[in-house]
Amino acid sequence: MNKKSCLNCGHTISDEFCPHCGQKSDTARITVHSLIKNDILGSIWHVEAKFLHTLKNIVFRPGKTGMDYIAGKRIRYNNFISLLLVLFGFNVLSYHYYEKFAPAQPLTDDVIYVKDFFSKYSKIILFVIIPMLAINAYSLFRRIKLNIAEHFIIGTVSLLGILILFLLSDIVSLIGLWKPVEKIFNIIDKIIFGLSILFPAITYWTAFKNSYSKPGLLWRVSVLYVLMGIETLIITAVLYEIF
Repeated sequence: MNKKSCLNCGHTISDEFCPHCGQKSDTARITVHSLIKNDILGSIWHVEAKFLHTLKNIVFRPGKTGMDYIAGKRIRYNNFISLLLVLFGFNVLSYHYYEKFAPAQPLTDDVIYVKDFFSKYSKIILFVIIPMLAINAYSLFRRIKLNIAEHFIIGTVSLLGILILFLLSDIVSLIGLWKPVEKIFNIIDKIIFGLSILFPAITYWTAFKNSYSKPGLLWRVSVLYVLMGIETLIITAVLYEIF
């Protein structure tokens, strides 16, 4: 097989990619055709396809996606932490537009106070969910022999799924502002909200279903929810006092 030097680092290469720096071996001179096909269209397609592939797998196969990522199958997915920040930004934006277009409703001082509280501390509450999930799951699912960082990945997948469903809920709510479809979209919105509550259970169930019996998995997931509920109430109460 023909060997040549990488144009980026000078390392000897004989395959499609340089084993030293990862650059493609076919970095020929840039032409108008290659610029449009590879650098513009190729980059857009690669980013969008990978992004959508990651979202689809998180929603429909959360447990397997998390376990694949832990097992080292990562090139097919976007970085989960970066994706978390992107989705949180999308959620803030979509909620802003819903607030902008939704009919104004008279609110009591208590409701305004609670709304302002959650608006201010929503980031803290959401991102504390991941370490809470990781620590609780590490204690409950010992048979799997995942370390705390690997449980952090499973928790991240759970939160990503919740954020995807929240974003979908905001979009459905925006469409539901149109009176002819208001009732049906309100029902869809309630279903999506229910799924967002159940999403961590779905994630852990699909991730560990081959390692535990159904009763064993059911009580562990149930205890996980009880612990998460208690811890969330404590954190919310502490922040509420600070606020």
